[in-house]
Amino acid sequence: MINSARIRTCKMCKREIKGRSDKVFCSVKCKSDYAYSLRAVTDIATESIDKILHRNRSILLEILGKSKVQMRIKREILEAKKFNYNYITNYHINNQGKTVSYVYDFSWMIFSDQEILVKRIRKN
Repeated sequence: MINSARIRTCKMCKREIKGRSDKVFCSVKCKSDYAYSLRAVTDIATESIDKILHRNRSILLEILGKSKVQMRIKREILEAKKFNYNYITNYHINNQGKTVSYVYDFSWMIFSDQEILVKRIRKN
């Protein structure tokens, strides 16, 4: 058997790792601390984006109400409520070549220069 001369170090604390050749961390604590630090960085990076997406959804819900499925609204209404068109959860191009943008369970499409078609997506 050939013994590897390379010393493996823990990804978190940089101490020497003993044991299996595919180990990355020296202990369960280091593995846990590493996962926690990754989650913390991700949470910081996504928090501001999530706030914008949730605000956009709240604006669309406020406009449509709880019972309406779709409605044409004036663009100024969304702009007055500070709707951010740049933050979406999905989009697609429809048969007419128009972009339909989504924020969670709502969609909108720029219908004309002054109007926007807003729809609620019903889950079956």
